Amino acid sequence: MIQPSIDKLLSQVGSKYLLVNLVAKRVHEMQQTNHYQMKEHEYSSKKEIGRALEEVAQNMIHIKESA
Repeated sequence: MIQPSIDKLLSQVGSKYLLVNLVAKRVHEMQQTNHYQMKEHEYSSKKEIGRALEEVAQNMIHIKESA
């Protein structure tokens, strides 16, 4: 089973579209800066996309909504 679950992620983000865009931007940022919010051994995933999803699940990425 894939971790974190899609249900948990959608309860935090709100829509699949927003989740995909958020994770894509975070993966790009990880690749460009090589900056991770957790220590490497704390991630269960080895790939950036899984790590970005884990950061969303851990509520480490926040969305600013424009007015």
